Amino acid sequence: MLTAAQMRRIEPYFPLSHGVPRVDDRRVLSGILFVIRNGLRWRDLPAGYGPHKTIYNRFIRWSRLGVFNRILLELAAQGGDTDNLMIDATHLKAHRTAASLLKKGLYPDVSGAAEAA
Repeated sequence: MLTAAQMRRIEPYFPLSHGVPRVDDRRVLSGILFVIRNGLRWRDLPAGYGPHKTIYNRFIRWSRLGVFNRILLELAAQGGDTDNLMIDATHLKAHRTAASLLKKGLYPDVSGAAEAA
C-alpha cells in the first residue's frame, strides 16, 4: 500500500466526494497499482484492497477525468530536469501474422534449423 506521505503528495489531484462517502482512496489506489504492476485481471485482486468492481470503476472514472495524467505531470515537474530519458517496453504484443513471417521467408531464421537440415 501507499504510505501516508505518498498519499498526502497526490491527494489534491483526486476529485472531491459528492454525497455518499467514498471507499478509502489510498486503499483503492493501492489496489489499482497492484493490478497494473502485477499484470492481473481485476477479479484476481486480493480481497484486502476491496471489491474488484469498485477498484475497476474508480480506475475507469479517474482515467477519464485525467487524474493519473495530472498526478504524473506534477510529480515529473517536481522531480526537476534530467539528462536521461528511459523508455520501458517490457510488454509487447505480436500480431498473429508475425508467427508466419519465418515460413514466408520475410524474417531471418536465427535458430540454426536450416543448417541442421
